[in-house]
Amino acid sequence: MSDIALLKEMIKEAATVSLKGNKVTLEEPAVPDCSVTIQGMPDEDEVIVIKADAFQSPDTVFVGSQGECKRADFVIVADTGAKKVAICLELKKTKASEKEIIQQLKGAQCFVRYCQEIGKVFWGYPTFLKAYQYRFVSISHISIAKKKTCIDRVLKKLH
Repeated sequence: MSDIALLKEMIKEAATVSLKGNKVTLEEPAVPDCSVTIQGMPDEDEVIVIKADAFQSPDTVFVGSQGECKRADFVIVADTGAKKVAICLELKKTKASEKEIIQQLKGAQCFVRYCQEIGKVFWGYPTFLKAYQYRFVSISHISIAKKKTCIDRVLKKLH
């Protein structure tokens, strides 16, 4: 079984985001008008988009003084055959502190590693999610009103 197939079997559908063709729209449910569309996604059987913040906070166990209870909004795990990548992604309506964003991204990485251990120990796949490259992405100011980005030029003829 592929890593992606196992993740799709392991993680509840409610904690994932479905692709529409080869693109996905990531929305921050707590913030209206806060979404990002990513185009050029791998095929459906090569990728899973997980709502990492749907995973219950471990603050009932950990103190949280080092940010260990934080996590990013989404994790995109892809295995195209040529590349194995786990992208931890945080969406921000406005700008947040760099320290807080880094803590959230690290928390998402810990979530993926937790899934990795679950796959190894409980599902019996010793190489599950092995050799994935991690990428960390923060997108801020995403609630800015959409504006036309093309410049209209009026050409005047000189006589």
